[in-house]
Amino acid sequence: MTEKFPNHIAGGWSAPASGEYMENRNPARTSDLIGLFPDTDPSELDAAVASAQRGFESWSRTPAPERGLALKRAGDLLTRHKEELARTMTREMGKVLEETRGDVQEAIDTAYYAAVEGRRLFGRTAPSELRNKWAMSFRRPIGVFGIITPFNFPVAVPSWKIFPALLCGNSIIYKPSEDVPHSAHRFVEILLEAGLPPECVQLLHGRGETIGQAIVEHPGVPGLSFTGSTETGSRIGEIAGRMHKRLSLEMGGKNAQIVLSDADPDLALEGVLWGAFGTTGQRCTATSRLLLQSDIHDDFVERLCYEARSLRLGDGLEAGVDVGPLVHEAARDKCERYVAIAEAEGATVATGGRRPSDGGLGDGWFYEPTVLTGVARGHRAAVEEIFGPVLSVIRFDTLEEAFEINNEVRYGLSSSIYTRDVNASFRAVEELDNGITYVNAPTIGAEAHLPFGGVKSTGNGHREGGWEVYEFYTETKVAYVDYSGTLQRAQIDVDW
Repeated sequence: MTEKFPNHIAGGWSAPASGEYMENRNPARTSDLIGLFPDTDPSELDAAVASAQRGFESWSRTPAPERGLALKRAGDLLTRHKEELARTMTREMGKVLEETRGDVQEAIDTAYYAAVEGRRLFGRTAPSELRNKWAMSFRRPIGVFGIITPFNFPVAVPSWKIFPALLCGNSIIYKPSEDVPHSAHRFVEILLEAGLPPECVQLLHGRGETIGQAIVEHPGVPGLSFTGSTETGSRIGEIAGRMHKRLSLEMGGKNAQIVLSDADPDLALEGVLWGAFGTTGQRCTATSRLLLQSDIHDDFVERLCYEARSLRLGDGLEAGVDVGPLVHEAARDKCERYVAIAEAEGATVATGGRRPSDGGLGDGWFYEPTVLTGVARGHRAAVEEIFGPVLSVIRFDTLEEAFEINNEVRYGLSSSIYTRDVNASFRAVEELDNGITYVNAPTIGAEAHLPFGGVKSTGNGHREGGWEVYEFYTETKVAYVDYSGTLQRAQIDVDW
């Protein structure tokens, strides 16, 4: 009998009040039904918010170093269950086991970093302009945060949001992607086992357009953190602005790897293969554009296509597999649609561009690693996010032209340049209009202790990760202590 999984509301596990469930299937073998997960009705949200508010009242008064110890225990448990969680994620969303192990490790790193920050929620002291008066600022938590996460990093991305939010003393209502509910269920089980107060962590499965939207619109949720498409993020931004909610958005990308003629060609080739086809291209930081200087273009493309054809597609749980399936049918259909659009606009499919025709992969959402050549700067494949294993190759002549091509898209998450020229490297770091720039490394590979995020239509200015995220999940309060025993009027009574 297929297992039915619950939500976590009001301190306990419970079936959806509506009795409605969603199927969760393995994208590598769609006949493999993982389980049934709640299709939560918005009518259940009030109870979750009330519980989260109660959780906030007690958790926010817990000393921050003690909160950090709970997250340290969560990191220990993630370490203990790393292999199990990795296998859960690969079965559920498709990327190869080596990558899902890295996904869990990123959450472990984030947990341990958060634990230390429990002793580092620093404020400031400043001299008062008046005698016998003390001035200071400190950080304090905000309240209930709605956490809405995507499918591609089922444990890492939630950890980026949930660990800092909890460390700062907030409570959360967590709505994971409906494509990876099992990973979310196990993640919350680990948080509870680590000793997080049950009312601090609400888990609501369901669809973005129903329970997700209800979380965004609820007046009892003063903060939101969302990772997903730019279109959805823009709608959330409109609501949050109208309701004066604190909001962090992490959205789309159209990331370019620039290869200059003086680059190490082997290193650049390894980088683009990993950047474009790791996670089956389903990363916001994936390399979706390859900018090649004209005098190396033809030779590099030939080698790239040969290596792309050698990548083995298959179930990510199997040894020797390089590229797993796309997460669902709509994602594969989108890849096919963009390849057709690219051809209609004059590009050429140099390799790939189709579903695999053999290898027993017909029961999964597989698509061959695809390289498009002859892509012009204005082509849709050059400027629109595809979110799959489709790489657009664009030729350029000068460094200035490469920078222009990188910067002219609406997104600004990640960029990369391969060169031996130190001057070109530092110009790239300064002039590429992205939140992240790599030198002699692919567009993917952010580290958990540094800020992560982009500019333009990629985000709204806030950052995940590192030290900056703790500022998002807290607000600054200023306190003045006047021990003069007399009324002192700032600015008015200052007479130097």
